[in-house]
Amino acid sequence: MKVIDKINTRKKTLFSIEIVPPLRGNNIEGIYKRIDPLIEFDPAFINITYHKDEATYIEKPDGSTQKRIISKRPGTVALTASLMNKYKVEVVPHLTCGGFTKDQVESALIDFNFLGIENLLILQGDAGKGQDHFIAENGGHTYAVELLEQVLNMNEGKYLDENLKQHNPSNFCCGVAGYPEKHYAAASLDSDIQYLKAKVLAGADYIVTQMFFDNKKYFAFVDKCRAEGIEVPIIPGLKPIAMLNQVDILPKLFHLEIPEELSKEVHKCKDNKEALEVGTQWGIQQAKELMENGAPVLHFYTLGAGNSIRKIAEEIF
Repeated sequence: MKVIDKINTRKKTLFSIEIVPPLRGNNIEGIYKRIDPLIEFDPAFINITYHKDEATYIEKPDGSTQKRIISKRPGTVALTASLMNKYKVEVVPHLTCGGFTKDQVESALIDFNFLGIENLLILQGDAGKGQDHFIAENGGHTYAVELLEQVLNMNEGKYLDENLKQHNPSNFCCGVAGYPEKHYAAASLDSDIQYLKAKVLAGADYIVTQMFFDNKKYFAFVDKCRAEGIEVPIIPGLKPIAMLNQVDILPKLFHLEIPEELSKEVHKCKDNKEALEVGTQWGIQQAKELMENGAPVLHFYTLGAGNSIRKIAEEIF
């Protein structure tokens, strides 16, 4: 079932989660252990992040170095299929501009289509290691809206090779990302919302936001989007603070602000256990307020926060 159909037919605020594939060499059991405690809360869907290949340099015995391209978190497609089979839940793999040429995008879409995957989250992707801005692959897309257009073209049976005799259409539901505190590369929040509007006009079905810790920023973001004619569902993304250092690290990694009240409470904590409790209580209040104000889904980023997400879910779902 498509995510947008789940949202449109819901009778209450839905619950969803996002997971990160295991590191190369790890097995899938670690993912199951992360999801199992949350599955009783009936997630409407599970997102799976994609991580592009990285260049590593290996020193050889003769003193020279050898460049090696490796995926540190492979298996997104296989993991998607495994979770759909095990949990009978809709799984939404991320599809990014980074790491794909247009031809590789088309091949990935064919794989997803063959597996019966009908939901995707379309993203530009992160800048590469050592880069201060995103750089497209040779023969790839620069912007998420371009990637989205390729997916939606395939939904109409339009492939890259116009001479194909068989060109069956796909049927993907596409989510895109929104940034209540603006994308780091945008000149302003207003200009960022114009880029978001372009994705919606191209055919995006819904929006999932970057994590935030101040609900006022989400409500203001939704109001600005609605004023610009963006009417698709806007799903808030949440990540409870689970460790002492996260109030200092998360703003740098994700270009967001931590409310002063939350920062002060976490800095009073003696250890991670106390910080997790503060983060959980903050998350409960955040979630309750979002539900009371009609958020269609509460989408939780699980990495390092599984225990607190379970406590929040027990309280509100």
